[in-house]
Amino acid sequence: MSGTSTENSATKADRRTRVTVLVALLANLVIAVAKAVGGLIAHSPALLSEAAHSVADSLNEVFLLAALRRSRRPADRRHPFGYGKERYFWSLLAAVGIFVMGGCFSFFQGFEALRGGAEEELSGYVAGLIVLGVALLAEGASLVRALYQVHRQGGTGGGLRDPALRTVIAEDGTAVLGVTLAMAGMALHMITGEVVWEASASLAIGALLVFVAYRLGRDARDQLIGAAADPRTSDRIRSLLAAQPEIDSVEALFTMQTGLESCLVAARVDLMPGLDSERVEEVAVRIKRSVAATFPETDQIFLDITDRPAREARESPAATGERGGA
Repeated sequence: MSGTSTENSATKADRRTRVTVLVALLANLVIAVAKAVGGLIAHSPALLSEAAHSVADSLNEVFLLAALRRSRRPADRRHPFGYGKERYFWSLLAAVGIFVMGGCFSFFQGFEALRGGAEEELSGYVAGLIVLGVALLAEGASLVRALYQVHRQGGTGGGLRDPALRTVIAEDGTAVLGVTLAMAGMALHMITGEVVWEASASLAIGALLVFVAYRLGRDARDQLIGAAADPRTSDRIRSLLAAQPEIDSVEALFTMQTGLESCLVAARVDLMPGLDSERVEEVAVRIKRSVAATFPETDQIFLDITDRPAREARESPAATGERGGA
């Protein structure tokens, strides 16, 4: 029952995340076109940098939609632990997209403006600022939608576990700050006549995007190479195992996140002496069921059961010396 409840909850969360990503995609597509047209008309490096930012975000939303669809595929022979890590792979691609299409292009626009200057008319400034104002409203609305979903899914401790939702929030938050920087750069350029303000805004947007891409990429990398479960969860699993009357000690415990709501658990435990093989098998089955019932996300549980007296006999200096002499 608990497994079915967890699956239903995950499906509903995925559906809400998909709507959030679609809202962000629609907003970014409209904004990207408006920024590109406004940037070409106004010859604004800051506005063109923001257009590249929105194009990168739009492509990233497509990646995230693919992640939501592919990560829920059931396990098969080639992937016995399922496809949960697909989310982190596509999130990593999104981070690369932010870095290359957003950050690098913004740096290019900033350096080009510093090297060649930029001439803008009053109408160009006005058009650019209007476009950025509309973009600020759209990006803000998308960010509010994403933050609302995080709140519904348990706040920062729950909702932000989803890399797709975390990426949308990072993109929208960066977009709001980037639009603000672009507006400030254009306004100062218009007031002072110095293009350095707008070029500096473009460089600042690039630095911001590179930083966000690094953080998102690092998080995705940690999960792809095999991050452990939350330390509190690991401690609770260890305590549950240690509390079993048949277990003498928990020698080692390993956990690994295999997906958003799935976790692998492998434990090496010493049993109390005097248990026959049939009893050991019954104990192992019961302990696995107890762990799975208490922690529904632990869909893969492996126990390496040893007998302490036998293990100590094998590891004794005398036994080691005999093996070495042989």
